[in-house]
Amino acid sequence: MDPRRPGDDANPSIQQLLYPGLQCFGCGQANPKGLQLRSYPAEGAVTASFLPWPEHDNGLGFLNGGIISTILDCHSAAAVMWEADRHGWTAFAGAPLPYVTAGLDVRFLRPSPLQEAVELVAHVADASDAEIRCEVELVWEGKTRATATAVWKRWRPR
Repeated sequence: MDPRRPGDDANPSIQQLLYPGLQCFGCGQANPKGLQLRSYPAEGAVTASFLPWPEHDNGLGFLNGGIISTILDCHSAAAVMWEADRHGWTAFAGAPLPYVTAGLDVRFLRPSPLQEAVELVAHVADASDAEIRCEVELVWEGKTRATATAVWKRWRPR
């Protein structure tokens, strides 16, 4: 197992269980060049650990904001898909997933480390068949480094 990609195949992640063939750069388990984020259900939340790569440098020795935004979005996806699965809100014909990101409001609060694992925590704030809103945070050393509100809408292929 690659130490940059924490996870235990004996304890499959939400991504491995619900969308193993997805090619997403952030959370796609089928993308060998992607981040392959793995998120797990926890008491009232969804959690993940992410160890940045040296290539994720923002030029100042910290984690790049684009990578932060990607992992916050992709971690919210795990919480949203887990919630949808719990309710039986499956994908419509022609849609690979039941929901798609409709908005992501990211706030950067403090620099995030480049060489140490950060923790991600997501909570579903509101959920309906039409839309799910999720609050996500990136934490290191007990301090929130970035937050996001992610809005996911039902994916209705046209």
